[in-house]
Amino acid sequence: MTPKLPIWLFFCLSTGTAIAAPTPTAKNEINHLLDYLAQSGCEFNRNGSWYGSKEARDHLNDKYQYLLKKDWVSNAESFIERGATQSSISGKAYQVRCGAAQPVASAAWLKAELSRYRQRK
Repeated sequence: MTPKLPIWLFFCLSTGTAIAAPTPTAKNEINHLLDYLAQSGCEFNRNGSWYGSKEARDHLNDKYQYLLKKDWVSNAESFIERGATQSSISGKAYQVRCGAAQPVASAAWLKAELSRYRQRK
C-alpha cells in the first residue's frame, strides 16, 4: 500500500505554492515550541515508536528547516500544521506523552503551549 501524501503537501508540490516567510515573532514562537519540547522530558511518538524529547526536537527542527527552504511555513500555526502534526511519510499523527499521562496529539499539545507562551508576552 502506498502512503498517502497530506493534502497540503500534495497541493504545494503540484502547484509550487509558496507562502510568506515567517516574521521574527513567528520564528521566536517556533523556536520556543522546539525548545519547550526538548526541555519537557516528554516522549514523542512518530510512526509507532517513542522518542525522547531532544530527539523529537531535532526531528521537528529538521522538518522546520525543510519547510523554511520551501517557503511553506509563515507562522507558528503553519509550522504545527505542516511539520509537527503528522508524519509526512506515513500520515500517522504524532503524539506526546508526559510521565504517566495518556498520550495526546502533538498538535494539541503544541497549540496549548503556544497559547500559554503568547499570554505571557
